Amino acid sequence: MNNRFDRRAFLKLTGALGAAGAVTASLGACTGPPSTIGTGGGGGGGTGLGDLTVVIGYGNDQSWDPTQTASAFSMAAIQHIYEGLLDTDPVTREPYPSLALALPADRNATTWEFTLRGGATWHDGEPVTADDVVFTFDRILDPEVRPLARSFFVTWLREVRKTGDLSVELDFHYPFPDAAARLGIAKIMPRHVFGREGAWDEATGGLAVGSGPYTLTSHQPKSNSTFEAYDGYNGPRPPMFARMNWLTIVDAAPRVAMVSGDSADAQIAENIPYANVEQLRGDGLEVQGGAGMNHAFLMFNTANPPFDDIRVRQALLYAIDTEQLIEVGLKGYGRAPTSFLNEDNPSHAPAATVYAYDPERARALLAEAGVSGLDVNLMSVNVSWFVDCLPTIKASWDAIGVSTTLEPQETSALFTKMDQNQDYQVVAAVSNPNQFGLDADLIMRYNYTADGLWMSYARWQDSEDAQALFELMDRASREPDPQRKLALTHQYLDVIAEQAVLYPVVHNELLTAWDPDRVVGVRALAYPGVNVLQARAASS
Repeated sequence: MNNRFDRRAFLKLTGALGAAGAVTASLGACTGPPSTIGTGGGGGGGTGLGDLTVVIGYGNDQSWDPTQTASAFSMAAIQHIYEGLLDTDPVTREPYPSLALALPADRNATTWEFTLRGGATWHDGEPVTADDVVFTFDRILDPEVRPLARSFFVTWLREVRKTGDLSVELDFHYPFPDAAARLGIAKIMPRHVFGREGAWDEATGGLAVGSGPYTLTSHQPKSNSTFEAYDGYNGPRPPMFARMNWLTIVDAAPRVAMVSGDSADAQIAENIPYANVEQLRGDGLEVQGGAGMNHAFLMFNTANPPFDDIRVRQALLYAIDTEQLIEVGLKGYGRAPTSFLNEDNPSHAPAATVYAYDPERARALLAEAGVSGLDVNLMSVNVSWFVDCLPTIKASWDAIGVSTTLEPQETSALFTKMDQNQDYQVVAAVSNPNQFGLDADLIMRYNYTADGLWMSYARWQDSEDAQALFELMDRASREPDPQRKLALTHQYLDVIAEQAVLYPVVHNELLTAWDPDRVVGVRALAYPGVNVLQARAASS
């Protein structure tokens, strides 16, 4: 993307196309029970608090820079290490004061004032100040750096300025009430640490110094990361475990083994395979899911005919037997999309175009486009749950006369091929913008943004249709009236559904398992990772 957005840097920083499939971890990487793994640092953690071992089904070798990462492992960890001015509840996504003392008094105002929590300190003991807040937002808004988080703020946030040692003002371009929840994305970072030359590169590699309830005490990419309770924390959600050990185990069988049986080493595991649900429940574990924005999508290279023809893109979506895919590939833990947004999203409404299974319509659209004898090479990520869905896609396309070759591969290989071969045809990948939040504007700007990753790969962002869409999205963002805003949102969601440049094939449920005899207060998330800020050892 020229100087605007470096694809390879994005891959390194985020693993955004489901990097879970790109890493293989084994039980041999786990060096001992959680009580023996802490390596010092922090305050030694909360006398009388228990220890916790968590199994994450995604790699931990992506960026730990909160302004850049979309890595499931890193983002989950960051929620325990850093704080925003406001943060959001991991399930309800309601904002609450974190480093700031209070929520904004008037969410329709164009200037928001915040006073920071007195006595808040960084994990190295230095005080948190307004200078740190300004430093963080200057980075997020920097047009040269263009971090991943920028697209979530730049349309509505004009400037952040210091008004006192512990006070700041945020100036908006226009009223934007959704900013209260959006501010949780902007984790405040210490200027004295990350203002050093080369420190952002260190953050990419695992340097993390926050003001939150846990300190990062060791980071072993492709193995585990450990944490300790921070004794100096004085915020709203204090640490409930003395030490935590988060293991990265991408392969399904060893991940399940770590949390099941009499000798289970872990109390919690996420990304539970659907086939293991009844086994784990039979072992006495709680297994709960979250049905959110998690989805598999198709992205078409619109610079490669015939995928520049909207009818071809639509035909391939109509052709997929989604119910068969859900039944066979997902064991029932999925929903056919009726919009880009999942049906539980507050802004959801069925789109004007819904791709219900209709092979006859698919054949007719191909005929209208003058396309016959089409051969498609479907490149995809090799995330385990989605690999189980690929045979249904192939069978569906083969059935309408589209000869299909499947090419699942590691994420890094997929990006490399798209970079090197501008003639790729269709890409299938997985994503979940709910890691960042629930509002439609945020979700769609993650996917449909000028100069963004996906639109550049789709070769669509400079088209007249794309420019009209981006303008409509901006109008919706600026609209102060909630009902008119929702109407504009539904209007651009209709456009996105009709254009079918990047569109969901299925929304699936994510499952988390835990031992209720050892840990309580766990809440399953509808996006990858865990949040244990309100969990505690069962005996505590």
